[in-house]
Amino acid sequence: MNESIQIIPPLNLALAFIPVLLVIGIMWRWSLQAGNAAYAIVRMLIQLLLVGYILTTIFAAEQAWIVMAVMLVMVLAASWIALGTVKPRRLVLFKYAFISIAVGGGFILWLITQLVISLEPWFEPRYMIPLAGMIFANSMNSVSLAAERLAAELSRDLDFRQARNEAFQAAFIPTINSMLAVGLVSLPGMMTGQILSGVSPTVAAHYQIVVMCMIFASAGLSTALFLQISRKQFVQQAT
Repeated sequence: MNESIQIIPPLNLALAFIPVLLVIGIMWRWSLQAGNAAYAIVRMLIQLLLVGYILTTIFAAEQAWIVMAVMLVMVLAASWIALGTVKPRRLVLFKYAFISIAVGGGFILWLITQLVISLEPWFEPRYMIPLAGMIFANSMNSVSLAAERLAAELSRDLDFRQARNEAFQAAFIPTINSMLAVGLVSLPGMMTGQILSGVSPTVAAHYQIVVMCMIFASAGLSTALFLQISRKQFVQQAT
C-alpha cells in the first residue's frame, strides 16, 4: 500500500474554489448574504494556511507547555464561539461554558490520549492537538445548541427540568445523526485521512471508533455540566 499521501499543487488547489464561487454567485443572485459566505471562505482559507505553518513549528518543537498553551486557546475560543446563539448573555455565561468545555472535554482527552492510545510522550503534539481540536469543537457545538434551546424553552414558561431535558436532547441530535451515518453515509475525516495516507482501513476503523466514542462522551459531559452550572443565570433571565 502506498505510504505517502498525494500532494496537491497550488494550481490544483485553486480549482477547488470554482464551485465555491459558483455557489456564492447563486447566493448573490438570490440576495442570500453572499458577502458573509465570501467572508467565511476567505477566513477559512487564511486560518487553515496559518495553522498549517503554526502546527509545523509546534510539532518540531515538541514542548509540553506549548501544547498546553494551544489547548488553552482552543478552549477559550470554543467557549466564546459556543455562546454566539445567546449573544446578550455571552459575558455572563462565558465562565460556565469555559468550565464545561474544559472539564468535560479535558477529561475525555486525558482518557483517550493517556489510557486508550497511551501517548509517549504524554503530550505528543501530532496526536494531542488534533484530538483536542475534535473534542473541544464538538463540545462547543453541543453547548451552543443547548444554550440556545434552553433559553427558548424557558421563554415558553417551561420549568427548568423540562427545558433542560429538551435542550440536552436537541444538542445531541447532530452527534446521534453522525453516529447513525458513519460508515454508511460518510467516512469521517480522521478515517479518510488515515486511509489516504496509507493506513490499513481496519486500523483506521479502530481509531474512528475511538473518535466517535470521545465525541459522544465529550458532547454529553460538557453539555450536561453547562446546563447544570448555568441554571441560575438562565432561570433569572427567564423570570
